[in-house]
Amino acid sequence: MTCDREQSGRSTILGDRTLPAGFDHPHASEQARRIAEQGTILRAQVGSGVHGTSIAGQDDRDEMGICLEPPEYVTGIARVPAGVDAETTTVEFEQYQRHTVWDQPGGLANRSGAGDLDVVIYSARKWARLALAGNPTVLLVLFVPDEEVVYRDEAGAELVSNAHRFVSQLAADRFLGYLAAQRSAMTGQSGAHTNRPELVAEHGYDTKFAMHALRLGVQGIELLSTGRITLPVPESDREYLRSIRRGEIPLYEVVAAIDNAEQKLISLRESSAVAAEPDREWVNAWLHRSYLDHWRRT
Repeated sequence: MTCDREQSGRSTILGDRTLPAGFDHPHASEQARRIAEQGTILRAQVGSGVHGTSIAGQDDRDEMGICLEPPEYVTGIARVPAGVDAETTTVEFEQYQRHTVWDQPGGLANRSGAGDLDVVIYSARKWARLALAGNPTVLLVLFVPDEEVVYRDEAGAELVSNAHRFVSQLAADRFLGYLAAQRSAMTGQSGAHTNRPELVAEHGYDTKFAMHALRLGVQGIELLSTGRITLPVPESDREYLRSIRRGEIPLYEVVAAIDNAEQKLISLRESSAVAAEPDREWVNAWLHRSYLDHWRRT
């Protein structure tokens, strides 16, 4: 295991790490906020804005980050309160999750909309476990263009420069699973639900779920063919996705496009140009030295 940090091809972006104040949610205590804020190594926009599929005046802002927590939460048994009002209930620190729409009347039941911020900062260890398994949502932060990065220090820059070490054929099944879930939700199939009934009433299907289902197909195909995800989505696909989002494409055509993407993903599962497994040895070494470096500095 090398202890020297690899030279990074990406620069640092030392922006504002400030997070919204804690809330009465299991992953939103003030203690969790401080851990996430002080330990952030990477934070970027990851929602429709970075995909290029947002509709003006309709979308919130989604951000994701990665942090290094203090040693007592890694080598010890320290825990954080399960929300700002929790007096005795505690949880392991795995993430700080905050939606600013919770501040409005209705609290946790509110649905995010235009102007709201949804942010989650994962422990680097949890994020790495999800990324190594090919989780489409967490892998995305590795491919965000610099202009959408909120914060990136040396450890974060090294991570992004080694995005290829997380990419493997394991991602195929994860993308397929996420695609299937979004497709079920868009048509209200058994066991699925939508929290956007107004879209179903107007267009006959949930156009946002539909757009995300096809986007997952498009990005999964690119990842398994090239080892990377282009952000925003290339224009050739982006405008079609936006047309779906606006409800301009009939349901039968949307379903056909999603089915076609699904079949391509299935074929890539067996003949992918990427590695069969991620580089777990490198990831383990990166986690080890990044945590040690962080603890020495703090």
